Amino acid sequence: MRIGILGPLQISGAGVSGTRLRALLVRLALDPGRVVTAERLVDDLWQDGAPEHPTSALQSLVSRARREAPGLIVTHPSGYLLDVRADDVDAWRFERLAREGAAEEALSLWRGTALADAAGMPFAVATAAHLEELRLATLARRIAGDLARGADVTAELEGLVAAHPLREPYHALLVRALLADGRRAEALEVFERVRRRLADELGMDPGRELLDAYEAALRDSPGSSLPAQLTTFVGREADVARVRELLGVARLVTLTGPGGAGKTRLAIETAATLRVPDGVWLVPLAPVSDVLTALSSAVKAADPVAALRGTSPVIVLDNCEHVIDQAADVASRLLTEVPGLRIIATSREPLDVTGEHLHTVPPLDAAAAVHLFSDRAAAARAGLDLSAAADICRELDGIPLAIELAAARLRTLSPSLLAAQLGDRLSLRGSRTAEPRHRTLRAVIDWSWELLSPDERRLLARMSVFSGGATYEAVLEVCGPGVESLVDKSLVTVQGERYTMLETVRRYAAEKLDDPSVVAAHARYYTALAERADSFLRTDAQLDWLAVLDAEQANLDAALDRSGDPLRLFLARIWLWIMRGRRREAQAWAARMPEAEGLAHELCAAITGGVPGPALLESDHPATLAWWGLTGAPAAPDGVMAEARRSLARLGDHPDPWTRATVRLMAGLVEFEYGTPGAADSPLEAALEGFERTGDRWGKAMTLTWLSLAAENRGETARALSFATESVRHATAIGGMEAIPGPVMLRVRLAQLHARLGRFDEAEASLDQTWEAAESDPVARARVLHVRGEIARRKGDQKTAVDLLREALTLVEGAPRQLVALIHMELATASGSRAHVDAALELTADGDDKTVRATVLEGAAAWLPGSEAAALRAEATRLRGLDPEP
Repeated sequence: MRIGILGPLQISGAGVSGTRLRALLVRLALDPGRVVTAERLVDDLWQDGAPEHPTSALQSLVSRARREAPGLIVTHPSGYLLDVRADDVDAWRFERLAREGAAEEALSLWRGTALADAAGMPFAVATAAHLEELRLATLARRIAGDLARGADVTAELEGLVAAHPLREPYHALLVRALLADGRRAEALEVFERVRRRLADELGMDPGRELLDAYEAALRDSPGSSLPAQLTTFVGREADVARVRELLGVARLVTLTGPGGAGKTRLAIETAATLRVPDGVWLVPLAPVSDVLTALSSAVKAADPVAALRGTSPVIVLDNCEHVIDQAADVASRLLTEVPGLRIIATSREPLDVTGEHLHTVPPLDAAAAVHLFSDRAAAARAGLDLSAAADICRELDGIPLAIELAAARLRTLSPSLLAAQLGDRLSLRGSRTAEPRHRTLRAVIDWSWELLSPDERRLLARMSVFSGGATYEAVLEVCGPGVESLVDKSLVTVQGERYTMLETVRRYAAEKLDDPSVVAAHARYYTALAERADSFLRTDAQLDWLAVLDAEQANLDAALDRSGDPLRLFLARIWLWIMRGRRREAQAWAARMPEAEGLAHELCAAITGGVPGPALLESDHPATLAWWGLTGAPAAPDGVMAEARRSLARLGDHPDPWTRATVRLMAGLVEFEYGTPGAADSPLEAALEGFERTGDRWGKAMTLTWLSLAAENRGETARALSFATESVRHATAIGGMEAIPGPVMLRVRLAQLHARLGRFDEAEASLDQTWEAAESDPVARARVLHVRGEIARRKGDQKTAVDLLREALTLVEGAPRQLVALIHMELATASGSRAHVDAALELTADGDDKTVRATVLEGAAAWLPGSEAAALRAEATRLRGLDPEP
């Protein structure tokens, strides 16, 4: 570094004295390698009035500078320049490093107050403020990274919030740091303190970043889904330390080893020791056949990759071996698209993903095995003579699962008798695989099976029909009584209110199931459960029932796959898919449904691209009012208008208040899209009132989105933003913004509305998140660039606006014409080019989107003389469906 201005002036190999001389070098360092005119230098350095002979005074000052710091200043006919590269000046290098994300290196360049030797001079004030702002933001990013890696940053953050009491990012980070440290109450107190201060001193509410941290604190755990463990963790302390060490250098650590070796328990115990501000998600893959669906269910998002972008969580992908190719693909995608993510995978073989580090989980050594056996034996029956423990553990090859199953038998057997029986049983090796430890584990389970009574065997085999466990009620109805005895024998475990089996045990038990009636009973039970839940999904009890359906997704999928009447269960699950925006999942199941007659079959046909049939068009089933949300295919405007009006006439007086509200929602959005936009408010407001009464958050989220558009159509920007923000709140409660069609579009609208109200920081923060979410979608990125260009123009940076908008136009292939037209209009305003106005008019000349056409006409009016402009504005008012101005 040759020139340092992030603190007192510092020049490599030189010492410069004199206040004005140092200020000169600071001023030139702000434009390295560029000519600064003599006039500019005189104005900047003698702000209290130019000297009597300014040119001579400046030349004298430059001469002194050349003597004290030779080789730096070059004379130019119009002024002087500092002959260094930008990267030779610490302030410029700092900005580059900060942009590239090298926060720690960037911050190391600071030595004190930026531009200290020009403090108070007008030319330095704005630049010093900009550098300080960037330093504070970079410091926040560095701390966020440290926090994601598990560092203790609480003390540093407490100092920062004291020094910057109104800087929300530091408060948000402090909330997360306290939460990661288990200090939830203090985290909530920090939020409340800054909330009050923002309200009292600035009259404003906390921003999204701070609210997100607060909501994480309210959830008690930042997204963690690790189950509580019911037994002590024995013999793997060194493994935990090693896996933690690997996670410090690798983002994917796969635990490999034989079945029953304890890979899952080791993964969970290790994850529980990590300080992870954005949560630990357990994704159990054993009961599923689709890894992405399991991940979606775990993180409660239709697009889990998009939902995780911008966070730094840990994901445990458990039991990958039966879906190894899918698991590898999903892990690779997650690691590529979520830079802050770390994965712990458990599998009997490596995932073979670039960057993967392996940790083999071997059987326990002799001492640890005896420790584990003794611990479990004491729980089974205290006071036993365990002198045979070492022999028993050796016979069991030190495999934890085998040891635990054996120890459970000590309730009825003496240790010596157990040891004798184990010798005979373990000689019966399995032949399903050549892996010796797998055969040993099979022998242990086989032996456990034979020790069960006939009723217990029958119940264990029946329970294998469940995927992902079941409630007591489900076990009782599908399989019959007696599960308590299987819990006592450690073949079934209780986790919360669910009864589960180790997957190895479940698969073994499934081989013994010879009663097809239990499969039918399972399908009947979960069909009835889905139908019961469906009736509550449109009420204020929907969150509780969504949680039930999330917990039972694997069972619901299994039931739908095996049911004798799958269309009935399909119909019962439709509304959940609509609420969560899970279009692809619904379409995949619809394509698999059998041919039949009736509403469910016609729904399947419509969802997979067919024509709606009479049963679908005449039914009052909730799904018939919103099945279009699962198709993704636009209909002809005239047909949509006709159908909407027919539905309103047919169901507008329906006795069910939710149906009435939904019909009005459909009527409002169709009126806005294809009818008279200004007339959409009335049905939408009626719809919102109806959904408020029923408590349906999905209905409120959808209606508020369209009310926001209607308010924007009227020019009521603040009201539009309020509606959109409230819509996001309701959508988030039921599973994320994916519940609203076009989530990226909604985020972009939020940013645009913020910008039009002058809230540029909020707008740019929203776009930063959206840019990451739209990484693989060029059209979505064009939307983001469009709004970034508008923001730049509104801030007075026309050049940046033009560059952004031109880049947006390179991404619009296949985009809706409305979007392309709006980009052209914005570009016309920013660049002053009439050609872009003509392009926008041509693109919307025969379009159906009246509000976009109106926007283009209003923009074009600014380029025309009075009477022509008035005519365009009048036509825009007509298209918007608004009363003409008097």
